Amino acid sequence: MKKLLFTLGFIAVSAGVFAQDNMAGAAIGKAREKASFSRDFLVIGFSYDGWASAPDSVKTKGLSRGFHVALMYDIPISKSNFSVAAGLGFSSSNIFLNKQVIPMNNTSSNEVRFVSSDTYKKYKVSTNYLEIPLEFRYRQVADNANKGFKASIGAKVGMLVNAHTKGKNTLGGEKNIIKEQNKRFFNPWRFAGTARIGYGNFSVFGTVNLNPLFKDNTGAASDIRPYSLGIALSGL
Repeated sequence: MKKLLFTLGFIAVSAGVFAQDNMAGAAIGKAREKASFSRDFLVIGFSYDGWASAPDSVKTKGLSRGFHVALMYDIPISKSNFSVAAGLGFSSSNIFLNKQVIPMNNTSSNEVRFVSSDTYKKYKVSTNYLEIPLEFRYRQVADNANKGFKASIGAKVGMLVNAHTKGKNTLGGEKNIIKEQNKRFFNPWRFAGTARIGYGNFSVFGTVNLNPLFKDNTGAASDIRPYSLGIALSGL
């Protein structure tokens, strides 16, 4: 009887270990399959931002910067190395001015005025957009964007969801922050060209506005066109 119980117990333990090994193997297999398949569904970028075509009277300084994120659905083109992708994204841009401010509460005219001021130690103009990006893509490894060379060109349409200025100084020895939020000077829509080139999960990218940042009737600043140059991390 003891031998029979021992034999049955040994068989049960062996079966359990075998089942666990199979489950672990299946999990590892799925993880490997996931790691070997990627079409850049998620793209996150950090950029240096600037204003092209700005008049000489506009003074910027420091490291103006931006943040970009997009979830995109990738559609391969007939089993080739090419695909098209579209999705939904968000971008934020922060441009620092050098001893200048924009009076956002100016009600006497629609002109954007850059006024000299030493009031703030730091002063920035921020814009935030909800976007629809479109890309035409090439991947050296068609089913795995985590490997090999890749490149894309495209465009994106953005809707302005927030525009504000923020100034920082000290008042009575304490940090003082003044924020003015107003979209009336800014174009409500953004149309931009995009390009991205990289290897594996890392890329460099650039964007440039095809239309001005400010509305047509806002004076000398009405031809300013923002641009971004940065690095991107992509995957999934």
